Amino acid sequence: MQQNGQILHLSILIEDCIKGDRKAQRELYGKLAPRFFSLCLRYIPDREYARDALQEGFLTLFSRLGDYKGYGSFEGWARRIFVTACLMQLRKKNALDLSEDLNDYSLLVDNDVNLMSGLGYKELMELIAKMPEGFRTVFNLNVVDGMDHQEIAKLLNISAATSRSQLSRARRWLQDKIKDYYGKD
Repeated sequence: MQQNGQILHLSILIEDCIKGDRKAQRELYGKLAPRFFSLCLRYIPDREYARDALQEGFLTLFSRLGDYKGYGSFEGWARRIFVTACLMQLRKKNALDLSEDLNDYSLLVDNDVNLMSGLGYKELMELIAKMPEGFRTVFNLNVVDGMDHQEIAKLLNISAATSRSQLSRARRWLQDKIKDYYGKD
């Protein structure tokens, strides 16, 4: 029953935001900002740039709230807006130039899954934050946000093959860093 009340409250909150109610906008911002700031930090580890992406995301969200028709999850709909805001922020910095070779990483992926068994969430997130931006972007879009390579290709204006290659390189990079973390060769 609590969930129905939360959905109803969210629905009313969205309607109030569409009407320009500043109090409702502050409340929605307060509910969403912590979650989406974490998302922004996954794509953009620099807190200042991540805050810029968050602000851009909220500007877009509030201007497009009328487009949300209530189908599917509001959070999923909003997530797309914030991911796009992050990608726009990265484009401003020319960070998504995926055509340059970001070191000569092998395209082969190790099957050494046990490396991550002792690695905590915080350590893993720190390693991901240190990835080259092109690798990190594709890795987040595919592994964390569940997008397929066709979707990523459209978002980043690259080919699906480039997306797959960047993901493979990102995984290899991460495996190498995890091995380094444990001091394994």
